[in-house]
Amino acid sequence: MSQIVADPTTISRPVELPPPSGWRALARRAWVSERFWSWAGPLVVTLVGGYQRFWHLGTPHKLIFDETYYVKEGVSYLKYGIELTLKESINANADKRNESADRLFVAGHLDIFSSSPDRVVHPMVGKWMIAFGEWLFGPTSSVGWRFSVALCGTLALLMVGRIAFRLFGSALLATTAALLLAVDGQEFVHSRTGILDMFVMFWALAAFGCLLIDRDRTRVRLRAAVPPAPGRAAPGAGGDRRLGFGPWTGPRWWRVAALVCLGLCTGVKWSGIYFTAAFMLLSVCWDMAARRAVGVRHWLAAGAQRDGAQAFATTVLVYPAVYLATWVTWFATGNGWNRHWAEQNGPAEPGWAWVPDALRSLWHYHAETWAFHVALTSPHDWQANPWAWLVVGRPTLFFFDTHTRGHGGCHVQTCRQMITDLGNPLIWWGATLAVGVLLFRWLLSRDWRAGAVTVGLAAGYLPWFLYQKRTIFEFYAVAFVPWVVLAVTYCLALVLGPPEAPPERRRTGAMVAGSYVFLCVVLFWYLFPILAARTIPQAAVDVRDWLPSWY
Repeated sequence: MSQIVADPTTISRPVELPPPSGWRALARRAWVSERFWSWAGPLVVTLVGGYQRFWHLGTPHKLIFDETYYVKEGVSYLKYGIELTLKESINANADKRNESADRLFVAGHLDIFSSSPDRVVHPMVGKWMIAFGEWLFGPTSSVGWRFSVALCGTLALLMVGRIAFRLFGSALLATTAALLLAVDGQEFVHSRTGILDMFVMFWALAAFGCLLIDRDRTRVRLRAAVPPAPGRAAPGAGGDRRLGFGPWTGPRWWRVAALVCLGLCTGVKWSGIYFTAAFMLLSVCWDMAARRAVGVRHWLAAGAQRDGAQAFATTVLVYPAVYLATWVTWFATGNGWNRHWAEQNGPAEPGWAWVPDALRSLWHYHAETWAFHVALTSPHDWQANPWAWLVVGRPTLFFFDTHTRGHGGCHVQTCRQMITDLGNPLIWWGATLAVGVLLFRWLLSRDWRAGAVTVGLAAGYLPWFLYQKRTIFEFYAVAFVPWVVLAVTYCLALVLGPPEAPPERRRTGAMVAGSYVFLCVVLFWYLFPILAARTIPQAAVDVRDWLPSWY
């Protein structure tokens, strides 16, 4: 396995192979090629992990946890283009009305919506993604309303594997990262539950991957555009090329692609804003480091004035445009919540007259939504403070049912059927320790890979500490679980040691790292029944109750 390269100027280049002498020689070269296995290993994990996620995807055929909101809103999108309230005639009480609507919906009755718009507290992208599966398989198919999350959860395995290869340059580490994500309970449960947080993770991870590609390609452009000074070393060899600001880097289409992904991420939940700010700042820092690496004298000023200005301009043009585009049906239907608020509340205040009424109405809608989020302090049985998330302190119970002997596949006196959003403890506890290693390697060894992983984890995690009085849940942590996995993978690479280490050191490192990954897989298999709603005896649930706060 390749070691982690501490030199931040290193750029991985494909190995030049001699011309093949036939298909057998080509196959042999592919078999031993690091690039081949960097695709093949994560692909195998993705296929196996995808099978797990799609296996019995429709079980249970009930609306579990927050599916009660988003699944029905997806159907409302397909029928009307916006969210509508439930009929008052179903039940007078709001909570009971939702329960009654759930029973009717699962039974195949879709005539549950009134003609009045509903005030919802999350944007539209995630619910449209759920609606896509409902359109494919039918609106009352439990496979249909979970199809999109299962697809995104499966693709995330391949994405994190490819991202790990781009970070670490090792096919084995890439496969390890994909495998660890595949056996994490948080990612697995969200891949089988029709709620929004999987989509936040998916689009944030896609943006991160796009920016990594942009980073590598920009460095290649800079090296090609900055020839070495006469008598100096070649680019990348530490030559002293006395440049001013360095060249422009040209169009940054992968950065544009990242901003499109971040706009869609924010269109799922507003927590995408934090990923956007962190990732774009990280991208500009990478540009500054690249200019410094090729010998630009004023690399800090050049990074701010050229790369930073370009990044800012691209962000303010692309990111809000994508986000606004996700509200297209709200604009088009004319019947959405607060759609005509501006017209109904008179002319705009001085200084805002140039803003179209539709945008003023949308702004007011967002202000209402923000007020709702920050004031949400209603107690909940499964709420969890963010201090407990990394150590898996209070996983969320998504679904619970009880069966007696002879019912629901139960062969003992009492059985339970559960879906617990429980992250793999070995992975999350390992990541808790890995955070210190990442900070040390980033700040003291200046390893950009450690910094990249740390920024991804921080962007998804740290903002929640601003809202500790709000009602929040541990399942929100799925948004940054890829960086949890990458943090662990980084530390496993350090355990393995560099290729030039003595054989005894490498064997010991391989045994320790391999044992850890094996135990993660075994623990996932052990916890699988309470992740996938398998009917098991009460005694089997009790032995999986490791901490008093779990159930």
